[in-house]
Amino acid sequence: MSQTLEQIASLLSSPQVTRKTVTKETRQIPPKEVEETKPVPKVQLIYAFNGNGKTRLSSTLKELVDPKGDDRPDDHLPKILYYNAFTEDLFYWDNDLEGDTERKLKIHPNAYTKIAFEDLGLDVRVITTFQRYTQPNLTPRFSSDFLEVTFSLERGDNEGIENLKISKGEESNFIWSVFYCLLDQVISARNMAEIEDRETQQFNDLEYVFIDDPVSSLDENHLIQLAVDVAGLIKRSEATNGLKFVITTHSPLFYNVLFNELNSKTCYMLEKLEDGTFKLDAKHGDSNRSFSYHLHLRRLLAEAIEQNKIERIHFMFLRNLYEKTAAFLGYQNWGDLLNTVPDVDAPGARQGYLNRVMQFSSHSSLSGEQVREPDGPEKQMVKLLFDNLINNYRFVQQEVQNG
Repeated sequence: MSQTLEQIASLLSSPQVTRKTVTKETRQIPPKEVEETKPVPKVQLIYAFNGNGKTRLSSTLKELVDPKGDDRPDDHLPKILYYNAFTEDLFYWDNDLEGDTERKLKIHPNAYTKIAFEDLGLDVRVITTFQRYTQPNLTPRFSSDFLEVTFSLERGDNEGIENLKISKGEESNFIWSVFYCLLDQVISARNMAEIEDRETQQFNDLEYVFIDDPVSSLDENHLIQLAVDVAGLIKRSEATNGLKFVITTHSPLFYNVLFNELNSKTCYMLEKLEDGTFKLDAKHGDSNRSFSYHLHLRRLLAEAIEQNKIERIHFMFLRNLYEKTAAFLGYQNWGDLLNTVPDVDAPGARQGYLNRVMQFSSHSSLSGEQVREPDGPEKQMVKLLFDNLINNYRFVQQEVQNG
Protein backbone atom coordinates (compact mmCIF):
# COMPACT_ATOMS: atom_id res chain seq x y z
CA MET A 1 0.00 0.00 0.00
CA SER A 2 1.42 3.38 -1.01
CA GLN A 3 1.78 6.08 1.63
CA THR A 4 3.11 9.59 2.05
CA LEU A 5 6.11 10.22 4.27
CA GLU A 6 3.78 12.01 6.68
CA GLN A 7 1.70 8.85 6.99
CA ILE A 8 4.80 6.72 7.50
CA ALA A 9 6.13 9.10 10.15
CA SER A 10 2.79 8.90 11.94
CA LEU A 11 2.91 5.11 11.78
CA LEU A 12 6.40 5.03 13.29
CA SER A 13 5.46 7.36 16.15
CA SER A 14 1.98 6.13 17.07
CA PRO A 15 0.77 3.14 19.11
CA GLN A 16 -0.82 0.56 16.84
CA VAL A 17 -4.39 -0.54 17.54
CA THR A 18 -5.36 -3.98 16.28
CA ARG A 19 -8.60 -5.91 16.51
CA LYS A 20 -8.87 -9.61 17.19
CA THR A 21 -11.64 -12.07 17.96
CA VAL A 22 -11.50 -13.82 21.32
CA THR A 23 -13.33 -17.13 21.67
CA LYS A 24 -14.00 -19.21 24.76
CA GLU A 25 -14.26 -22.97 24.81
CA THR A 26 -17.83 -22.84 26.01
CA ARG A 27 -21.12 -22.35 24.24
CA GLN A 28 -22.43 -19.98 26.88
CA ILE A 29 -19.89 -17.24 26.01
CA PRO A 30 -20.04 -16.11 22.37
CA PRO A 31 -16.91 -14.87 20.52
CA LYS A 32 -16.22 -11.18 20.88
CA GLU A 33 -13.98 -8.68 19.17
CA VAL A 34 -11.46 -6.81 21.31
CA GLU A 35 -8.97 -4.03 20.63
CA GLU A 36 -5.31 -4.45 21.45
CA THR A 37 -2.99 -1.45 21.60
CA LYS A 38 0.71 -2.02 21.01
CA PRO A 39 3.05 0.75 22.17
CA VAL A 40 5.64 2.30 19.89
CA PRO A 41 8.59 -0.14 19.82
CA LYS A 42 11.84 0.88 21.45
CA VAL A 43 13.75 0.30 18.19
CA GLN A 44 12.52 0.45 14.59
CA LEU A 45 15.05 -0.54 11.93
CA ILE A 46 14.50 0.51 8.31
CA TYR A 47 16.42 -0.53 5.20
CA ALA A 48 16.24 1.56 2.01
CA PHE A 49 18.40 2.25 -0.99
CA ASN A 50 19.84 5.74 -1.28
CA GLY A 51 17.38 8.13 -2.86
CA ASN A 52 14.36 6.36 -1.40
CA GLY A 53 13.43 8.99 1.19
CA LYS A 54 15.44 8.16 4.32
CA THR A 55 16.64 11.70 5.01
CA ARG A 56 13.26 13.20 4.13
CA LEU A 57 11.61 10.75 6.50
CA SER A 58 13.84 11.93 9.36
CA SER A 59 12.86 15.55 8.68
CA THR A 60 9.18 14.61 8.40
CA LEU A 61 9.26 12.74 11.70
CA LYS A 62 11.01 15.70 13.34
CA GLU A 63 8.28 18.09 12.19
CA LEU A 64 5.59 15.69 13.40
CA VAL A 65 7.08 15.04 16.83
CA ASP A 66 8.55 18.48 17.53
CA PRO A 67 7.03 21.06 15.15
CA LYS A 68 8.41 24.55 14.98
CA GLY A 69 6.07 27.43 15.68
CA ASP A 70 5.75 30.91 17.10
CA ASP A 71 3.94 29.52 20.13
CA ARG A 72 7.00 27.64 21.37
CA PRO A 73 7.92 28.75 24.89
CA ASP A 74 11.40 30.14 25.51
CA ASP A 75 12.23 27.20 27.75
CA HIS A 76 11.19 24.61 25.14
CA LEU A 77 13.23 21.40 25.31
CA PRO A 78 13.78 19.22 22.22
CA LYS A 79 11.70 16.10 21.71
CA ILE A 80 13.84 14.53 19.00
CA LEU A 81 17.58 14.14 18.50
CA TYR A 82 18.56 13.26 14.96
CA TYR A 83 21.59 12.49 12.84
CA ASN A 84 21.21 12.94 9.09
CA ALA A 85 22.60 14.93 6.17
CA PHE A 86 21.51 18.18 7.83
CA THR A 87 23.67 17.35 10.84
CA GLU A 88 26.71 17.30 8.55
CA ASP A 89 25.73 20.73 7.21
CA LEU A 90 26.65 22.21 10.61
CA PHE A 91 30.31 21.57 9.73
CA TYR A 92 32.05 23.28 6.81
CA TRP A 93 35.62 23.98 5.68
CA ASP A 94 37.64 27.18 5.69
CA ASN A 95 40.31 26.20 3.16
CA ASP A 96 42.46 29.34 3.60
CA LEU A 97 42.50 30.01 -0.13
CA GLU A 98 44.98 32.88 0.23
CA GLY A 99 47.66 31.30 2.39
CA ASP A 100 46.73 27.64 1.78
CA THR A 101 48.10 26.70 5.22
CA GLU A 102 45.46 27.33 7.90
CA ARG A 103 42.81 24.82 6.85
CA LYS A 104 40.17 24.33 9.51
CA LEU A 105 36.77 22.73 9.92
CA LYS A 106 34.27 25.33 11.10
CA ILE A 107 31.34 24.49 13.37
CA HIS A 108 28.07 26.34 12.96
CA PRO A 109 26.95 26.28 16.60
CA ASN A 110 23.49 25.18 17.65
CA ALA A 111 21.90 24.00 20.88
CA TYR A 112 23.33 20.49 20.52
CA THR A 113 26.95 21.51 19.87
CA LYS A 114 26.75 23.97 22.76
CA ILE A 115 25.59 21.23 25.12
CA ALA A 116 28.17 18.76 23.81
CA PHE A 117 31.22 20.99 24.11
CA GLU A 118 30.48 23.88 26.46
CA ASP A 119 28.17 22.18 28.96
CA LEU A 120 29.36 18.55 28.92
CA GLY A 121 32.98 19.00 27.80
CA LEU A 122 32.89 16.10 25.34
CA ASP A 123 35.80 17.27 23.17
CA VAL A 124 38.31 14.72 24.52
CA ARG A 125 35.84 11.87 24.15
CA VAL A 126 35.06 12.97 20.59
CA ILE A 127 38.77 12.85 19.73
CA THR A 128 39.13 9.34 21.17
CA THR A 129 36.02 8.08 19.37
CA PHE A 130 37.11 9.62 16.07
CA GLN A 131 40.52 7.96 16.29
CA ARG A 132 38.91 4.57 16.94
CA TYR A 133 37.04 4.80 13.64
CA THR A 134 39.94 6.23 11.62
CA GLN A 135 43.54 6.05 12.84
CA PRO A 136 45.15 6.84 16.20
CA ASN A 137 47.67 9.31 14.80
CA LEU A 138 45.05 11.54 13.15
CA THR A 139 44.26 14.11 15.84
CA PRO A 140 41.55 16.81 15.92
CA ARG A 141 42.22 19.97 17.95
CA PHE A 142 39.39 22.24 19.03
CA SER A 143 39.65 25.99 19.37
CA SER A 144 38.91 27.39 22.81
CA ASP A 145 35.45 28.55 21.72
CA PHE A 146 34.68 25.20 20.00
CA LEU A 147 33.90 26.91 16.71
CA GLU A 148 36.87 25.52 14.78
CA VAL A 149 38.74 22.22 14.50
CA THR A 150 42.16 21.60 12.97
CA PHE A 151 43.62 18.20 12.20
CA SER A 152 47.18 16.93 12.39
CA LEU A 153 48.72 13.67 11.23
CA GLU A 154 51.57 12.51 13.42
CA ARG A 155 54.41 10.36 12.09
CA GLY A 156 56.94 8.07 13.70
CA ASP A 157 59.82 10.43 12.88
CA ASN A 158 58.57 13.01 15.40
CA GLU A 159 57.30 15.12 12.55
CA GLY A 160 53.81 15.48 11.25
CA ILE A 161 51.44 17.34 9.00
CA GLU A 162 49.61 20.24 10.61
CA ASN A 163 46.36 21.87 9.49
CA LEU A 164 45.52 18.89 7.34
CA LYS A 165 42.33 18.83 5.30
CA ILE A 166 40.94 15.40 5.99
CA SER A 167 38.95 13.33 3.50
CA LYS A 168 35.18 13.53 3.17
CA GLY A 169 34.91 10.10 4.78
CA GLU A 170 37.06 11.15 7.74
CA GLU A 171 35.00 14.31 8.07
CA SER A 172 31.81 12.23 8.26
CA ASN A 173 33.48 10.08 10.90
CA PHE A 174 34.31 13.15 12.95
CA ILE A 175 30.76 14.51 12.79
CA TRP A 176 29.37 11.11 13.72
CA SER A 177 31.76 10.95 16.68
CA VAL A 178 30.29 14.22 18.00
CA PHE A 179 26.76 12.83 17.74
CA TYR A 180 27.72 9.46 19.21
CA CYS A 181 29.34 10.98 22.30
CA LEU A 182 26.37 13.30 22.81
CA LEU A 183 23.94 10.38 22.50
CA ASP A 184 25.97 8.42 25.02
CA GLN A 185 25.56 11.27 27.53
CA VAL A 186 21.86 11.60 26.73
CA ILE A 187 21.28 7.94 27.54
CA SER A 188 23.31 8.17 30.75
CA ALA A 189 21.24 11.15 31.85
CA ARG A 190 17.88 9.64 30.95
CA ASN A 191 18.71 6.39 32.74
CA MET A 192 18.74 8.35 36.00
CA ALA A 193 15.25 8.19 37.45
CA GLU A 194 15.79 11.24 39.65
CA ILE A 195 15.78 14.24 37.33
CA GLU A 196 17.80 16.39 39.70
CA ASP A 197 20.65 13.86 39.55
CA ARG A 198 21.10 14.21 35.79
CA GLU A 199 24.20 15.95 34.48
CA THR A 200 22.05 17.95 32.09
CA GLN A 201 18.35 18.78 32.07
CA GLN A 202 18.29 19.63 28.36
CA PHE A 203 16.99 16.23 27.29
CA ASN A 204 14.28 15.66 29.87
CA ASP A 205 11.55 15.92 27.21
CA LEU A 206 13.37 13.89 24.55
CA GLU A 207 11.18 11.17 23.00
CA TYR A 208 12.91 10.03 19.80
CA VAL A 209 16.40 9.47 18.44
CA PHE A 210 16.54 9.22 14.63
CA ILE A 211 19.77 7.94 13.08
CA ASP A 212 20.03 8.05 9.28
CA ASP A 213 23.00 6.21 7.71
CA PRO A 214 25.72 7.18 10.21
CA VAL A 215 28.86 6.72 8.09
CA SER A 216 28.83 5.27 4.59
CA SER A 217 32.58 5.45 3.95
CA LEU A 218 33.80 2.98 6.58
CA ASP A 219 35.45 -0.29 5.67
CA GLU A 220 33.59 -3.42 6.73
CA ASN A 221 35.52 -3.90 9.99
CA HIS A 222 34.88 -0.36 11.21
CA LEU A 223 31.29 -0.45 9.97
CA ILE A 224 30.68 -3.55 12.08
CA GLN A 225 32.31 -1.83 15.04
CA LEU A 226 30.09 1.22 14.58
CA ALA A 227 26.96 -0.93 14.39
CA VAL A 228 27.95 -2.82 17.54
CA ASP A 229 28.62 0.50 19.30
CA VAL A 230 25.22 1.88 18.30
CA ALA A 231 23.52 -1.31 19.42
CA GLY A 232 25.40 -1.11 22.72
CA LEU A 233 24.10 2.40 23.37
CA ILE A 234 20.54 1.38 22.56
CA LYS A 235 20.72 -1.69 24.79
CA ARG A 236 22.09 0.49 27.60
CA SER A 237 19.10 2.80 27.23
CA GLU A 238 16.68 1.46 29.84
CA ALA A 239 13.11 0.83 28.77
CA THR A 240 11.88 2.95 31.67
CA ASN A 241 13.52 6.12 30.30
CA GLY A 242 11.07 6.21 27.39
CA LEU A 243 13.48 6.86 24.52
CA LYS A 244 12.51 5.44 21.11
CA PHE A 245 15.03 4.84 18.32
CA VAL A 246 14.45 4.90 14.56
CA ILE A 247 17.43 3.84 12.44
CA THR A 248 17.57 3.96 8.64
CA THR A 249 20.38 2.66 6.46
CA HIS A 250 21.26 1.64 2.92
CA SER A 251 23.99 -0.73 4.14
CA PRO A 252 22.92 -4.40 4.34
CA LEU A 253 25.90 -5.12 6.60
CA PHE A 254 25.01 -2.33 9.04
CA TYR A 255 21.36 -3.45 8.96
CA ASN A 256 22.13 -7.08 9.65
CA VAL A 257 24.59 -6.37 12.47
CA LEU A 258 22.01 -4.16 14.19
CA PHE A 259 19.28 -6.72 13.56
CA ASN A 260 21.27 -9.44 15.28
CA GLU A 261 22.75 -7.30 18.06
CA LEU A 262 19.37 -5.87 19.02
CA ASN A 263 17.34 -9.00 18.30
CA SER A 264 15.05 -6.63 16.43
CA LYS A 265 11.38 -7.42 16.18
CA THR A 266 10.27 -4.33 14.25
CA CYS A 267 11.99 -3.97 10.88
CA TYR A 268 10.97 -2.42 7.59
CA MET A 269 12.01 -1.87 4.02
CA LEU A 270 11.28 1.61 2.65
CA GLU A 271 10.81 2.02 -1.09
CA LYS A 272 9.95 5.04 -3.21
CA LEU A 273 7.32 4.36 -5.87
CA GLU A 274 7.15 5.84 -9.36
CA ASP A 275 4.25 8.15 -8.47
CA GLY A 276 6.27 9.82 -5.69
CA THR A 277 4.62 7.98 -2.83
CA PHE A 278 6.32 5.40 -0.64
CA LYS A 279 5.89 1.86 0.58
CA LEU A 280 6.95 0.68 4.03
CA ASP A 281 6.97 -3.11 4.21
CA ALA A 282 7.18 -4.75 7.62
CA LYS A 283 9.74 -7.55 7.85
CA HIS A 284 9.48 -10.34 10.39
CA GLY A 285 11.58 -13.32 11.36
CA ASP A 286 15.18 -14.14 10.61
CA SER A 287 17.11 -11.33 8.93
CA ASN A 288 18.71 -13.54 6.30
CA ARG A 289 15.36 -14.90 5.16
CA SER A 290 12.73 -12.23 5.76
CA PHE A 291 15.02 -9.33 4.90
CA SER A 292 17.55 -10.39 2.32
CA TYR A 293 19.53 -7.83 0.37
CA HIS A 294 20.38 -10.24 -2.43
CA LEU A 295 16.70 -11.06 -2.95
CA HIS A 296 15.90 -7.36 -3.19
CA LEU A 297 18.61 -6.92 -5.83
CA ARG A 298 17.26 -9.94 -7.67
CA ARG A 299 13.78 -8.40 -7.81
CA LEU A 300 15.05 -5.03 -9.03
CA LEU A 301 17.10 -6.67 -11.78
CA ALA A 302 14.26 -8.94 -12.85
CA GLU A 303 11.89 -5.96 -13.11
CA ALA A 304 14.39 -3.90 -15.11
CA ILE A 305 14.99 -6.77 -17.54
CA GLU A 306 11.29 -7.49 -17.96
CA GLN A 307 10.46 -3.82 -18.58
CA ASN A 308 13.58 -3.21 -20.71
CA LYS A 309 14.62 -0.38 -18.39
CA ILE A 310 18.22 -1.40 -17.73
CA GLU A 311 20.40 1.55 -16.71
CA ARG A 312 23.96 1.94 -15.45
CA ILE A 313 22.94 1.35 -11.85
CA HIS A 314 21.70 -2.14 -12.72
CA PHE A 315 25.27 -3.11 -13.58
CA MET A 316 26.18 -2.20 -10.01
CA PHE A 317 23.29 -4.33 -8.74
CA LEU A 318 24.42 -7.22 -10.95
CA ARG A 319 28.01 -6.99 -9.77
CA ASN A 320 26.87 -6.77 -6.14
CA LEU A 321 24.71 -9.85 -6.62
CA TYR A 322 27.63 -11.76 -8.15
CA GLU A 323 29.94 -10.67 -5.31
CA LYS A 324 27.51 -11.77 -2.61
CA THR A 325 26.85 -15.09 -4.32
CA ALA A 326 30.59 -15.74 -4.73
CA ALA A 327 31.29 -14.89 -1.08
CA PHE A 328 28.46 -17.12 0.13
CA LEU A 329 29.60 -20.07 -1.99
CA GLY A 330 33.29 -19.65 -1.15
CA TYR A 331 34.61 -18.42 -4.51
CA GLN A 332 37.64 -16.17 -4.33
CA ASN A 333 36.52 -13.92 -7.21
CA TRP A 334 33.04 -13.16 -8.46
CA GLY A 335 34.29 -13.62 -12.00
CA ASP A 336 34.62 -17.34 -11.29
CA LEU A 337 30.83 -17.56 -11.48
CA LEU A 338 31.04 -16.67 -15.17
CA ASN A 339 32.32 -20.17 -15.92
CA THR A 340 28.72 -21.36 -16.32
CA VAL A 341 27.72 -18.66 -18.82
CA PRO A 342 26.92 -20.16 -22.24
CA ASP A 343 29.80 -19.80 -24.73
CA VAL A 344 32.02 -18.17 -22.11
CA ASP A 345 35.03 -19.93 -23.64
CA ALA A 346 34.67 -18.06 -26.91
CA PRO A 347 37.66 -15.76 -27.56
CA GLY A 348 37.32 -12.57 -25.52
CA ALA A 349 33.88 -13.42 -24.13
CA ARG A 350 34.80 -13.81 -20.46
CA GLN A 351 36.97 -10.69 -20.35
CA GLY A 352 34.34 -8.76 -22.25
CA TYR A 353 31.74 -9.56 -19.59
CA LEU A 354 34.13 -8.55 -16.82
CA ASN A 355 35.10 -5.31 -18.55
CA ARG A 356 31.52 -4.23 -19.20
CA VAL A 357 30.34 -4.93 -15.67
CA MET A 358 33.39 -3.19 -14.20
CA GLN A 359 32.98 -0.19 -16.53
CA PHE A 360 29.36 0.48 -15.71
CA SER A 361 29.52 -0.44 -12.00
CA SER A 362 32.54 1.66 -11.06
CA HIS A 363 31.96 4.60 -8.72
CA SER A 364 32.98 7.16 -11.35
CA SER A 365 30.50 5.84 -13.88
CA LEU A 366 27.67 6.09 -11.38
CA SER A 367 28.47 9.58 -10.13
CA GLY A 368 29.68 11.29 -13.31
CA GLU A 369 28.15 12.23 -16.62
CA GLN A 370 30.89 11.00 -18.94
CA VAL A 371 29.88 7.35 -19.16
CA ARG A 372 27.09 6.64 -21.63
CA GLU A 373 24.03 4.55 -20.93
CA PRO A 374 24.25 0.87 -21.94
CA ASP A 375 23.24 -0.02 -25.49
CA GLY A 376 21.09 -2.92 -26.67
CA PRO A 377 23.75 -5.67 -26.67
CA GLU A 378 24.95 -4.58 -23.23
CA LYS A 379 21.42 -4.77 -21.88
CA GLN A 380 21.17 -8.26 -23.32
CA MET A 381 24.40 -9.10 -21.51
CA VAL A 382 22.78 -8.11 -18.20
CA LYS A 383 19.96 -10.57 -18.90
CA LEU A 384 22.45 -13.28 -19.87
CA LEU A 385 24.52 -12.87 -16.70
CA PHE A 386 21.45 -12.54 -14.50
CA ASP A 387 19.98 -15.74 -15.96
CA ASN A 388 23.31 -17.45 -15.29
CA LEU A 389 22.97 -16.72 -11.57
CA ILE A 390 19.32 -17.69 -11.38
CA ASN A 391 19.77 -20.95 -13.26
CA ASN A 392 23.04 -22.18 -11.76
CA TYR A 393 23.49 -20.94 -8.19
CA ARG A 394 21.17 -21.90 -5.36
CA PHE A 395 22.11 -18.91 -3.17
CA VAL A 396 20.22 -16.61 -5.54
CA GLN A 397 17.35 -19.06 -5.86
CA GLN A 398 16.40 -18.83 -2.18
CA GLU A 399 12.89 -17.54 -1.68
CA VAL A 400 11.74 -15.32 1.14
CA GLN A 401 10.58 -17.33 4.12
CA ASN A 402 8.58 -16.32 7.15
CA GLY A 403 7.98 -12.91 5.56
